[in-house]
Amino acid sequence: MTATTPKATSAIPSFCEGIQYFSENVPGFETYGKTPAIAQGSNSIADPADPAAVFQTMLGADALRYLTLQITASKASGHPGGFASQAEAYAALVMLGHKNIVTEVGHHAPGFYSAMFLDRSLEDMGITKVQQARDKFREKDGLLGHLSGFIPGLLAPAGPLGQGQHFAMAGALLHPDKLFPFTMGDGGMGEPYPMSSMGHFHTAYPKATNFLPVLVWNGYSQEHHSMVSTKTNAEMIAYWQGNGFKEVILVDAKEFDDKNQPEAYVDSTAFSLEQRMAFTKAVLEGVDKAAKSALGGKLTVFIIKQLKGAGVHALGAKSHNLYPKDTLDAPHIVSALKQRALTAEAWQLVRTNCERAGGGPAAKTVVTEFTLPLADLGELPLEEFAVGGEAKISTTAMGRLVGTVGERDRTFLVTNADGNEASAIANINQALKIIHPTTDDLYNQSPNGQVYEPLSEDACAGLAVGLSLFGARSLWCSYESFAINGLPIWQTVTQAMAELRRATPATVTLFTAGALEQGRNGWTHQRPEIEAYFAAMMRNGNVFPLFPPDANSIQACYDWALSARNKGVVITASKSPLPIRTTFAQTRQGLEDGGIVLHETTGNKKVVFAVVGDMTLTPVFEAAASLEKEGLGVRIVSVVNPRRLYRSSDVAWNTCSEADGGFLSDEKFAEMFGGDALIGVTGGASGMLEPVMLRSNCPRDTFAWKRGETTASAGELMAFNGLTADALTKRAIGLVG
Repeated sequence: MTATTPKATSAIPSFCEGIQYFSENVPGFETYGKTPAIAQGSNSIADPADPAAVFQTMLGADALRYLTLQITASKASGHPGGFASQAEAYAALVMLGHKNIVTEVGHHAPGFYSAMFLDRSLEDMGITKVQQARDKFREKDGLLGHLSGFIPGLLAPAGPLGQGQHFAMAGALLHPDKLFPFTMGDGGMGEPYPMSSMGHFHTAYPKATNFLPVLVWNGYSQEHHSMVSTKTNAEMIAYWQGNGFKEVILVDAKEFDDKNQPEAYVDSTAFSLEQRMAFTKAVLEGVDKAAKSALGGKLTVFIIKQLKGAGVHALGAKSHNLYPKDTLDAPHIVSALKQRALTAEAWQLVRTNCERAGGGPAAKTVVTEFTLPLADLGELPLEEFAVGGEAKISTTAMGRLVGTVGERDRTFLVTNADGNEASAIANINQALKIIHPTTDDLYNQSPNGQVYEPLSEDACAGLAVGLSLFGARSLWCSYESFAINGLPIWQTVTQAMAELRRATPATVTLFTAGALEQGRNGWTHQRPEIEAYFAAMMRNGNVFPLFPPDANSIQACYDWALSARNKGVVITASKSPLPIRTTFAQTRQGLEDGGIVLHETTGNKKVVFAVVGDMTLTPVFEAAASLEKEGLGVRIVSVVNPRRLYRSSDVAWNTCSEADGGFLSDEKFAEMFGGDALIGVTGGASGMLEPVMLRSNCPRDTFAWKRGETTASAGELMAFNGLTADALTKRAIGLVG
């Protein structure tokens, strides 16, 4: 096969504009390429053993390799090698009509973009020609360096390793009739999360096997040999079987090599045509078998073993990333593109197959391109407690509502790693039951429950946010201390929601058992620094940490969160009985204004306390009493929704889909926080008070968490961190002079 530069001819389809090299011929095309293997009106090939289908799958793989390298080299940036090593597997999935494909490998992005270009999905963002794909790769409002929620046809974002299986499993739960393959690298397999999360999911949902891991076993990770590169095929099969997979299908390119490549991992694009087709046929038939097995009730994995970088500019880890030297003019890039070049006729054939596969472009067919119908929750049975009456537990009050949501919406799922009972939300378990194969009323267990309890925050957060991304309601519950282990995927999805082209329920969390309640457990259970994470994310525009001060407020906050779209809503509350300080109406106003005035007196000068949290209000009210005895006026503001307290220009709200541009006006800010002195108080990270401190012009100070310690009570722990009534009183007097 020889390659040439394109000539001006009407025979070249317009979408090919930007392809630098065309082949003069493609061996085998005359025999196997005259008619599309996916017939007009069909969604897939008719027979995986048909030589024409095999040949055209191979062409599809080469087209993906060519585009991946052309697009990345156009910017001398990006990652072509990993996707190239599994191009036959991806092409096989498409030819078999499966397009709900996810990945946990963000570095596969240019390959996925190439696939979306071939099936015309990218036309929804104005990309109709290869040149436009080249121009928009790794550019703002274009084809981002890693998968995001912005690209038509792609189901889920991909960045940190070990996340893709969550999206596939969420899709499998919500759409039991569809297959959700996800590609994972042999580097990503080394993360602790994928295997354990799939194992727990299969135990909880033994019938939901319609997700399919596609392991890309290419021997290398980003910069070196992968840690599983020394395993034999038998050992790899045994590994997956040992993790509960009943069907393990492995296709090793080495078994088809007729070029005497010496290593265990080989490049199939170097084979003769006959052996390339034999390898592609094995992949096509293997993927077909795996898909039918997964849809048929068996936990299944498909493994393609082929050298990283197969068919592109370099091999092994050296193929992973392009550098400034790897331009379209570089000899090794030119050589690789010419080697993979197709004829114009072959390009048109590949496009026709991709366009027909799965019933049309992914942007018009995959499940995340549609809004999932949701059950009508109706009016929730909120219970308003009397202000000043009996102390109530906030989390328990919210838990009762969560149970109602689950009873009215059977797709709703609650996830928790450390136990709901420990967070005073046993009522959730009682109403919805923990998913477990063993039915046990004492422990609220049932195979048909709606409370998912893997002992992994990553698995909890992953499935919860995956469901939200795919359009369902969910709630991730965690101890504040441990939630950090699940935040990477929560952040990935929440960021993606800011870019989505459709509305989807907010990711909602409930973080309990804060640092101040964990005195006896010591610093291992006192990690409110997590609040700094959310404080930073507030500037994204769609992240809303909420701090209800009591059991009435938390109900109103959760009611608001259930109606939120494309947001990340973080509710943080205590599991201890606390005074009722607010009405529903106050919290609803506070959700709009950012805060609630809980207490105000007049005096010679005015001291304002801006308080984040519920337990922290106790020393503040004590300090207020002392200050009032000194003749000072005091205003106590509960900061319920700090995101509202930023200035509009501080936050990237207008870049978000479902944009929320609600911020407290300067006039109302002055009315709420204006005084002679301002003291911000939080039992967590001081960053959560930044919106208040940025806008205040009066003398001010912050009292916040410093570090953990073992103590007998919340009061003692607050004292250790300087959060006492005496300290607050002294500082307030100092500020007002």
